[in-house]
Amino acid sequence: MQDDQGGGRRGAAAGDGNYALTDLWYYAFPSRDLGPGALVPKTILGRDLVFARDKEGTPFCLADICPHRGMPLHFGRLEGSELECCYHGWRFTPDGRLTAIPSLIEDQEFDFSRINVTAYPCREAQGNVWVWIGAGKGPFTPDMDIPPLPHGDLGPIRIFDRQFFSCPIDHAVMGLMDPAHGPYVHASWWWRPRKSAYEKAKAFAPSELGFTMCRHRPSTNSRGYRILGGAVETETSFRLPGVRVEEITAGRNRVVALTAVTPIGPNATEVNQIIYWNIPWLTPFTPLLKRYAQRFLSQDREIVTKQQIGLTHNPPMRLIEDADTQAKWYLRLKWEFARSRTEGRPFENPVPETTLRWRT
Repeated sequence: MQDDQGGGRRGAAAGDGNYALTDLWYYAFPSRDLGPGALVPKTILGRDLVFARDKEGTPFCLADICPHRGMPLHFGRLEGSELECCYHGWRFTPDGRLTAIPSLIEDQEFDFSRINVTAYPCREAQGNVWVWIGAGKGPFTPDMDIPPLPHGDLGPIRIFDRQFFSCPIDHAVMGLMDPAHGPYVHASWWWRPRKSAYEKAKAFAPSELGFTMCRHRPSTNSRGYRILGGAVETETSFRLPGVRVEEITAGRNRVVALTAVTPIGPNATEVNQIIYWNIPWLTPFTPLLKRYAQRFLSQDREIVTKQQIGLTHNPPMRLIEDADTQAKWYLRLKWEFARSRTEGRPFENPVPETTLRWRT
């Protein structure tokens, strides 16, 4: 277990054995949460941020603190594309440059270039806002694109659910990718009854910053997929720092579920569930499907919360083959990413192409 840990290096935020990676894109919120003229505060990796849109509607993100007297900038307002502090009217551009100090009089000189607010790169795509959390204090320049969704017309977000897990990001991610907990945590008549467990084999391959469970027919005891009818296939990918994408297809029908894990602090993690589909007849059932999706995610939250009681004693985790291999891969991916950043070399994916077998 210790071989898969690390921290205190470029590309990682150090912690007590658990750490969150930097120099990566993190999910912020759905686009609809950032209306015109709104200033939206959010904490990610312990960094207080404020999001807004410029006059063209493009989102931007700044550190949520005025360098003058420490006032959180989200209490201010937008003037065109500039964010104005509510305390003394200092103004900042979307890239963090200071442009105005109203208290200065005409003959008082001041070098505005000496003061700025840290700007965090921001991207918007497919109804979501992402932010690049870089190492150090900036300026930050992303060297990769945001996590992609499968190509094609997915339409708008159909279901969005956000839940807070009282745990470090590692336990939230490993809990969500665990293939063996289904019959115990999610057991139900409509999904996967406990008595229906049997041996399964899934092919895996390395993919960008992570791994993919290759396209396959879902298990016969995964009853929830039957609603789509036809020959259903599914493919699931995981990518650092904590992004899981599952694509389910049945002929032309497609459902895509994006799960994005965002660390708020050392023991606070936000899990966002975003679901799209291109199936018109499914849309009237959105309220019912949303209830099921929320219940499914809350079951994961409840079990991870219970787990934290035992983890206060810092016990060693006895991860096994093959059911826990994805958790091992996740820890190795983190370790390799942090080391590659520290050493200034390309990331080398440690995940092999293989088949894993487990009973669930």
